[in-house]
Amino acid sequence: MSYVAINVLTVPAGGGSTLEERFAARQGSVDSAPGFEHFELLRPLEGTEDYLVYTRWRSEADFTAWRSSQSFGQGHGQASGRPEGARPAATGSTIWAFEVAQRSSGRPSAHEDIAGVVSTDPGAHQDEVVPLQDDDETGVA
Repeated sequence: MSYVAINVLTVPAGGGSTLEERFAARQGSVDSAPGFEHFELLRPLEGTEDYLVYTRWRSEADFTAWRSSQSFGQGHGQASGRPEGARPAATGSTIWAFEVAQRSSGRPSAHEDIAGVVSTDPGAHQDEVVPLQDDDETGVA
């Protein structure tokens, strides 16, 4: 399974928009790294003031290789979008590392039409609507 690295960024009050702008300035820069699978910048809503940078990799070795790469150094040494002499948007950083134990794509394995009629028939085509049969008198399928 995949390797997930979450960079927990401490951002001073009012600095979130600056951080987001700097990430936007280098959006996609990690996409071509070998083993890279996914990136998300998570903005805090409640429970914390920290931003989370979520990246998913094919392996820990791929993540480690990217962190040692010239591309990583250029993007983090003098962050893209940061004016010369400006301070970093984050004042602290901690890496949390995880191995993916289970995964769900969020897409149902059944086929669903606009009205919400679902087929659990794996042979059904996406444009085919197969009505569900009620299991009991409650009308719940």
